[in-house]
Amino acid sequence: MTANRSDKPVHLAVYDTYADWETGHTTAHLTQRGYRVRTVADDGRQEVTTMGGVRIRPDGALSDLSPQDSSLLILTGAALWDTGDELAPFAAKAAEFLAAGVPVAAICGATAGLARAGLLDGRAHTSGAPAYLAEQPGYAGAEQYVEADAVTDGDLITAGPTEPVAFAREVFARLDVYGPEVLDAWYRLFHDSDASAFPVLMAAAERGDA
Repeated sequence: MTANRSDKPVHLAVYDTYADWETGHTTAHLTQRGYRVRTVADDGRQEVTTMGGVRIRPDGALSDLSPQDSSLLILTGAALWDTGDELAPFAAKAAEFLAAGVPVAAICGATAGLARAGLLDGRAHTSGAPAYLAEQPGYAGAEQYVEADAVTDGDLITAGPTEPVAFAREVFARLDVYGPEVLDAWYRLFHDSDASAFPVLMAAAERGDA
C-alpha cells in the first residue's frame, strides 16, 4: 500500500522557545513518506530560536496560511505558551483549521494554548496532566480529558511532553501514512525498542510501504 499523500504540505508552527524534540519523529518520517513540511511563524520574515538554540528561518507567515492549502497544522510546546498570550495567534489559526475540517496536532504547552481558546471543550484530549490544563483561563473541558499517551478526536490530536513518538503515531494514523500493521511496528520499534518490529518495517520498505 502506498501512503495517501496529499499535494498540500504539512505546516509546522515555529516560534521562539519551540521545543525541538517534540516533533522530530513526526516531521522526519512524514518527509520520508513524501510529504512536504513547511514552517510558519507569526512574522515569516524573522528567524526564530528554538529551546535548543537552533535558529529557523520560516518558510512563511502565519497570517498567510489558509487551511484549504494545508494537510495538517502542527503546534509544539514552547515556554512562551506559559508566559503570556504571545502565541495566541497560533491557537486562533488552529481554530480556523478545525472549523474547516483540517487536522491540528498539538503537543505539550500547545495544548494549554488550545485550552485557553476553548478548542478542547467538547473534544477528547490529553496533555501533560489534568492539573496543567485546569490552570488555563476559560478551560471547560475537564470531563473530556483522557489519561493516555496521545489522543485523536476527529481532526484534533493532542499529546503530553513526554510522548513525541505516540504523537507521531497519531499523526501518521490520521493522515493514513502507514497501514495498521506497519504503524504498529513503527511504534513498537521507536517507542519500545522492540527488535521484532524491525523485520516488519524492512519488509514494508521493500514493498514501498515504509
